[in-house]
Amino acid sequence: MAARSRRRGRTATERIAVEHIVVERIAIETRGTRMHTVLVILGGFVLLAVCLLAGRGFGGVGAAPLILAIKAFLPLWLLGAGINLYIGVARAGYTVAEEFPIFLGVYAVPAAVAALLWWRLAKS
Repeated sequence: MAARSRRRGRTATERIAVEHIVVERIAIETRGTRMHTVLVILGGFVLLAVCLLAGRGFGGVGAAPLILAIKAFLPLWLLGAGINLYIGVARAGYTVAEEFPIFLGVYAVPAAVAALLWWRLAKS
């Protein structure tokens, strides 16, 4: 008969099986969270593209309408990332401390691309 562990009266094999299930479950939950984050960031790039197309469509040719579109994108995306933070806290059950670093990453990636584009347009 297998020796019982002192913790929770389980054998070593049972403990390993339970730990394996817990690790798999965490991996699945993390994968879903990462996918959601990637989709939200992609949504930021879609919003940037829409703003740039609108800037080109309404403003005409040149860098000035695109820079104006980027200036419109940055607060819009801050609002969108903030809504994602709110949903993570209010509906998904995360704390603000858990969700805030995700918020920073979600906002920063498209905003950094927009800032780089703004810098390149301003140089030309």
